[in-house]
Amino acid sequence: MKKGLIVLGAVIVLIIGALVVLPMLVPADRIKDEVVAGVKSATGRDLSIQGKVAVSVFPSLSVQVGNVALSNPPGYSSKDLVRLGAVDVRLKLMPLLGGKVEVDSFVLVDPVITLETDRQGKGNWVFDAPPAAAGAKPEAKAEGKPAAPSQAVASGGGLSDIRLGDVRISNARLTQIDGKTGTKQEVSEINLQLALKSLDSPFTAKGSLVWNAKKVEINAEVASLKAVMAGEASATSLSIASEPVKLGFKGSAKGGATPGLTGDLDLAVPSIRALAAWAGSPITMAGNGLGPLAITGKLAASPSQINFSQAAIGIDAIKSKGEVSVGIGGPKPVIKGRLDVEMLDLNPYLPPEGAAQSGGKAAGEGKAGAGSQQAAAKGGWSDDPIDASGLKAAEVDFNLTCGGILVKKIKVGKSALKIALHDGRLAADLTELALYQGSGKGRVALDGSQPGVGLDASFQLKGLQAEPFLTDAADMDRLSGTGNFDITVAGRGKSQRQIISSLDGRGALAFLNGAIKGINLAAMVRNVATAFTGGSASNEKTDFAELGGTFTIAKGILTNNDLALKSPLLRVEGKGTVDLPQRSVNYRIDPKVVASLEGQGGGNAAGLVVPVLVTGPWDNLSYRPDLEALLKQNVQNIGNAVGGLVGGVVGKPSGTAKPGDSGAAPLNPLKLFGR
Repeated sequence: MKKGLIVLGAVIVLIIGALVVLPMLVPADRIKDEVVAGVKSATGRDLSIQGKVAVSVFPSLSVQVGNVALSNPPGYSSKDLVRLGAVDVRLKLMPLLGGKVEVDSFVLVDPVITLETDRQGKGNWVFDAPPAAAGAKPEAKAEGKPAAPSQAVASGGGLSDIRLGDVRISNARLTQIDGKTGTKQEVSEINLQLALKSLDSPFTAKGSLVWNAKKVEINAEVASLKAVMAGEASATSLSIASEPVKLGFKGSAKGGATPGLTGDLDLAVPSIRALAAWAGSPITMAGNGLGPLAITGKLAASPSQINFSQAAIGIDAIKSKGEVSVGIGGPKPVIKGRLDVEMLDLNPYLPPEGAAQSGGKAAGEGKAGAGSQQAAAKGGWSDDPIDASGLKAAEVDFNLTCGGILVKKIKVGKSALKIALHDGRLAADLTELALYQGSGKGRVALDGSQPGVGLDASFQLKGLQAEPFLTDAADMDRLSGTGNFDITVAGRGKSQRQIISSLDGRGALAFLNGAIKGINLAAMVRNVATAFTGGSASNEKTDFAELGGTFTIAKGILTNNDLALKSPLLRVEGKGTVDLPQRSVNYRIDPKVVASLEGQGGGNAAGLVVPVLVTGPWDNLSYRPDLEALLKQNVQNIGNAVGGLVGGVVGKPSGTAKPGDSGAAPLNPLKLFGR
């Protein structure tokens, strides 16, 4: 027994001695040379080790190296792909002798990684394949044998037994350079700590980094890396927290041939504008909207498809629910889904009243740009080019419903919209529209497949209350009544003005039981001179039972030749043009006083015609009588018409006294003008 103990002790002394002496027998310089030659042979790159190399095998197998760099090939602006201040790798010796890999320590200190593409788009992380060794035999895979990594995982050896101790990345910096554009992005102060007792145990990663002067904290956990590597699902969580954005995910992940994520997603952004500015793409859109954003829902993601269901989305005060799927496996995204919005208030995203439209030239870039902005500020059409490239960015099929829409002062009720975007052509079908007690439908199509934008629109609307609508839409209340519309227009151009100037179309409109405010056509019978002096602030008005007509549009000029107004004492006919590009009106109205009180059905053959001219910009129309045309009319017919009307109004039956009879005073036509 004693002899056996002596032998055992001697063996232990020999092992310890070997562990101590072995590093001395293998010089560090030789190890460094072998590593440098191996990297050169495998990658074609130069590995530089300028610091000290220390190797030991007791109490753990360890290598410490300082100042290591892996070079870039020619053609890149940066010298190195990777530079490490220090590397410390330690493997536990006894488990390694038993076939298990336990990492006692793996620390990278001050690593600097530069990912760069050259002018042809090739990345410096792409290594050219080393030439095959002469006489090398094909791998066992050619004989139908599985690859070694699969054997290791299946057999439970190798990676299946890996354990991580102190694994850290300290103070790393990552730089990305685009050789084509010269753009540069940098992430600094990267600190990461990993923990893994075994592939069957939870894997955790905790760290932080600084990007664009904002600190980002990251935490991730996977219940079983072994399951993920085998293509099975494993519980997974991820959180990213920074001042501009917070993202949380809880669900499961899987790898293998069909990798993917499924679970609950929670995104919170205090300000969309601040997030965009932090990301390097500031939002210049007018208005004060695009503040808080909150999104929750269920995410299912794969390399080719992203589905987001049971979604609740809040942007500013807009709340909505729905679902969306995005196909990302093709040349451009394919988006399908639906969204139900409670109330869509668009005012926070529109320029304030009187502000110039965005998209023009900056101040000092030329008089043309300044003039265009000034015209837009005054309500004119913009000459700024329309960028339709966004119509080619994706393929879309989407359904949108709104409990209500607010645009400026215009209040739209419950509406439903179907959007289809394919090959640069957008079709928006308004299948339901509630507007100021009216209802209707419409369609707007935009064609951006060719230079400029093509517009094709049609609307049908019944029961619109004109006065509140015009008050909210144009700050004008000169017309009241129930309106019905049927309009079709089409045009094309590279700016607003070009589109408006190219418009062609047709339409019909009718108003029932309303009034035209600011003018009293019947008052012309009493005093033509004061019938047109009230303007928009006047209490004068012309009531009607029916007002309507049809129109055509050719090259932006709207023409109407059959306007008709019917009221108990009046018949009105009108015709003229509206110059849409110049936003002006040139119109003639021929009112005729009915020589009877029988209402709309009464005769008007002997009526009095007093033409009215409506001219000027459509936001400041002027009304005036055509006195020259009036004086050319037959004065006797004027007297007969007015005499008959006055007789009925003052209680004398029409026909009991006529102008020229002994019982009636002769009518002076000049009385019509207050003389």
